[in-house]
Amino acid sequence: MKAHTCYHCKQWIEEGEAHDCWTTTEEALTRDLPEDLREAWDRLRESLGDFGEQRIYASHNSIMFSRTACYAFVRPRPKRLEVYFFLGRTERSPLVQKSGASSTVKIAHRVHVTHRDQVEAPLTDWLREAYDVSESLSHRRTSAPAAKPASRAKAKAAAKRKAAAKPQPKARARTTKRAAKERPASPTRRRTKLRAKAR
Repeated sequence: MKAHTCYHCKQWIEEGEAHDCWTTTEEALTRDLPEDLREAWDRLRESLGDFGEQRIYASHNSIMFSRTACYAFVRPRPKRLEVYFFLGRTERSPLVQKSGASSTVKIAHRVHVTHRDQVEAPLTDWLREAYDVSESLSHRRTSAPAAKPASRAKAKAAAKRKAAAKPQPKARARTTKRAAKERPASPTRRRTKLRAKAR
């Protein structure tokens, strides 16, 4: 591969140089956390792990919690843990830093955790809900029929039908010189001609 800047870590990679910043481990992402955040992480991981069968793995700069699809992930930061989870609704709470649609059926939520005492209700309740609805949300997303874009031929045919349906303006009848001569003159024109002859 040619020399380039890594899209993820922004590091300059020389031509032919091996580079893999995406593959990481849970230990590598949490190794340098301060004590308070480390305790918060340990409690958070234990709480999520107790929900049931799932896959926990590290990817790039996050630790993912997944069933059929990811239902939550944690992004360790120097001063906080950014906890993301996905619900089928919007949770309006002062604890939620940000929320928004991540797909047609999932709403992503972000909560900041700075101490282990924050890993309790309502955060753990939201995470449990995310775990419980993960399967049904994934099924709804895959079973929804995708809308097929109309082909060009169909679009053209529709445009022609629309144009044909519009009322056409009436064409003005052309008056030929012969028809003008044959047309009887109006009384006003007759008087004008008589006055011209009298002069």
